[in-house]
Formats: sequence, C-alpha cells, structure tokens
Amino acid sequence: MAKQLYRSGTSIGANVAESINAQTKADFITKLSIALKEANETQYWIKMCHQAGLIDQRGFNSINNDNEEIIKLLVSSIKTARRNLENDEKE
Repeated sequence: MAKQLYRSGTSIGANVAESINAQTKADFITKLSIALKEANETQYWIKMCHQAGLIDQRGFNSINNDNEEIIKLLVSSIKTARRNLENDEKE
C-alpha cells in the first residue's frame, strides 16, 4: 500500500511539472486531468494506509487535508483552462 501511495502521490507532481511545458492548451488540460486522477487515487491509498494502521489519525488528517487541497486546486485550474480554451475557440 505504501508503494502505491508513493507512486500515485509522486505522479501528481510529475504531471503538473509536465503541464508547465505543455505544447497546447488542450495538452495542458490533459496533463492536469491526469494529475487529478492521480490525486484521487492518492486519496484512496491514504485512506487504505490509515485503515491498515500505517498512518495514525494525526498523520492521516494532515496528509488527507493536504491532498484534498491539491484536488481543489487541480479542479479549479482545469475549469479555468477549459473556460479559456473555449473562449479562444470562439474568437
């Protein structure tokens, strides 16, 4: 479980880093969408590690809250990018 948490958690950052140099706005959205999927998977593994006793309550609360904030940021960024792409296509 810890390996899965590590894998999905680090993948968030890797996909955000890739989005910075995206070739198009659509590619940017795709990279952030992948990061969001990984953040959702990370949330699952955080819960599983907590239930298995690998993360105590205090650690769980901290990590889970941080991950939820990352999810909110990604959702907001994706929505803004989609809106900007739609506006560009209308022009």
